[in-house]
Formats: sequence, C-alpha cells, structure tokens
Amino acid sequence: MRSSRRGAVDPFIVMDVMEAARQAEEAGRRIIHMEVGQPSTPAPAAARAALAQAMERDTLGYTVALGLPALRARIAKLYAQWYGVDLDPARVVVTPGSSGGFILAFTALFDAGERVALGAPGYPSYRQILKALDLVPVEVQTSAENRLQPTPEDLAGVEYEGLMVASPANPTGTMLDKPALAALIGAAQARGAAFLSDEIYHGIEYDKRAVTALEISDDVVVINSFSKFFSMTGWRVGWLVVPEGMVRQVERLAQNLFICPPHAAQIAALAALDAQDELKGNLAVYTRNRALMMEGLPKAGFDRIAPPDGAFYVYADVSHLTDDSRAFARDILDQAGVAVTPGLDFDPVRGGGTLRFSYARATADIEEGLARLTAYMAARG
Repeated sequence: MRSSRRGAVDPFIVMDVMEAARQAEEAGRRIIHMEVGQPSTPAPAAARAALAQAMERDTLGYTVALGLPALRARIAKLYAQWYGVDLDPARVVVTPGSSGGFILAFTALFDAGERVALGAPGYPSYRQILKALDLVPVEVQTSAENRLQPTPEDLAGVEYEGLMVASPANPTGTMLDKPALAALIGAAQARGAAFLSDEIYHGIEYDKRAVTALEISDDVVVINSFSKFFSMTGWRVGWLVVPEGMVRQVERLAQNLFICPPHAAQIAALAALDAQDELKGNLAVYTRNRALMMEGLPKAGFDRIAPPDGAFYVYADVSHLTDDSRAFARDILDQAGVAVTPGLDFDPVRGGGTLRFSYARATADIEEGLARLTAYMAARG
C-alpha cells in the first residue's frame, strides 16, 4: 500500500521509553518512572463523581462541536479568577486534548508550506503535527542565558508565518515573564505572523505566577488542557481561546475533524474546575518533589541544571557525560531501573547531550529514583 510523505514523522521517543519500561515491568522489575509528564494522581474526586452520576441519567451522546456551553463558560470564568482577564465564553473552544487544539489551530491559521517558528528545546509533537499538516517547523536554538526560552533577537532574520511558545515550557519548566512574553507577541504581530501560546502547565507554578498571553493581547491563540494541573491526561479534553473572528472557522473544522470532544470527559472537566483544594494538594506534592530533585540530582552527578519555574520537569545538560542521550537513557533504565527521557525528543541538534527528568510521580517514587540514580552514577565512575 502506498503511504504519504506527510505521514513520515519522527517517533515520540518518550513513548518508546515508556514501552521499554513497560516491558521491564512485565519481566518483573520495578521501574521508577521519571520519563513521562503524567501526574500519578487520578482526576479529582468531584470529577469522577460527576461522571458517575451522569452515566446513570444521560446517554452521553454528541455535544455541539465547540463543547458544552456550561464548560466553555466555566473556563472563561477561570481566566477571571487566575488572571483578572474578562473573557467572552464564545471565544472558548473545547478540544479533544491539547493535541486536538494544536491540529485545529494549525489548520485554521496556516496554509500548506507556511513556516511556524518554535524554540528549541521544545515539545516534540509541535514539529511532528506541523509536518503531518504539510507545514514547516522552524526550530530556533535558544540560549542558556535566556533559560532556553526564545527572544525576539533569536528570531531576527527568521522567516515565519506563526510563532509558538510555551510557558511554563516542556522540557525545561522555565517561564516567560510579562515583558518577555509581550516582546515575542509584538515581534510576531509586527511581521503579520500568528502567535500561539501553549499554556497547558499553567497552575503548576512555584515562585511566581504564569502569565497568559491574553493579559497582553486578544489577537493570539491560547492552547490549554485538563491533562496537567487538573490531573486528567487520559480523559483527552483541552481547550483553545481564539480571536472572535476565528470562532466560526474553528467550529467548522471541529465539526468535520472531530464532531465534538468526548462528552464524558467534558462532564468530568466541568466538575474538576471547582476542585481547587484537591488540585492544590497535588501542587504541594510537586513542590516537595521539585525540592528533592534540585537537591538530589546534583548529588547524584547531574549538576548542570536550572531550577524550573513551573511544570514538573528538570532538563539536565549531560554533554560532559555523553553525546548519545538515547543510549545513556537506555543504560539508566537497564542498570538503575529508572526511566528518563533523552533530550533528542526535544532538540534534535543539541539533545544528544541532555536528559529530561519528570517529578510528577509520588514523592516516595522520586526519593527512590534519586537513590537509584546516585548509586548508578557512583558505579559508573
């Protein structure tokens, strides 16, 4: 059977690491998971209870393509609560996870062959989704001095019709403050390019609050998700905020590409938005885990790291230890029983010398993982 050029995307390496870890567990080993950005906690209790009740009384069929009106209104209210932004619910589009949001946003904004600038290191699926849509990802190498976030100076001379940023970022956990975010929005808008802000780690912040692009401009597209702060990865529900003039176009695309987001997940998501006390309890665990990682990783020998502002990752420079992060990660899994992610997922140019450590799991797992990493590095010499 013939196959398309658009389908020739790279694998998501972290998923390959997950599969290798699963095989090791199936063989009887206990693996500490520091590879995947997935909370170990379930969806909030209120979310699960709301869905259980709905399953008894409702058929849970199709919803309208843009999502349940009550959920869109409640998401808009979140922007007032978190950021003081007055958001029209009509601009909110509920999506099948943030991945569905990326597909809708990229399809609505760009024509085949157009270029979208991305900071590297960055979330690998940006570039793969763009490639699958016949768009051109333009990866811009960021600097340690700017905490691996892009700047307008990094973009000087780069041709692009769109600019995607993430704050807090994956894999680094670093954030853009309001002036830095405003400068990037201004640079994109000055050249007539679309600006997209990936905000799926908002809510998971430590020493300062994350800034939404909507505090700066309405002429942006924001992507968010219930996966991270709301602990609902497998429920596959997220949202977009789009300019008023884009709503109908995105709605037509959503109708045809997805019909609607999963009804069951939308019901759970609506209840999760009011489960703030439970969710803040999860944040307290990440805060503790972050402190353990910042102390334990340097002691183990991974000392070229920067404190993450948000999310639940530490991105480590291991170029003095290896130039093959994939083989290094495999050896750590085989010898220490700790699954970590090679930096090649996030930066094909420099990622051979970096690893990402996730601390989204239970604190006891983080403590054990650090002990194993310390022993592994000591044995490695």
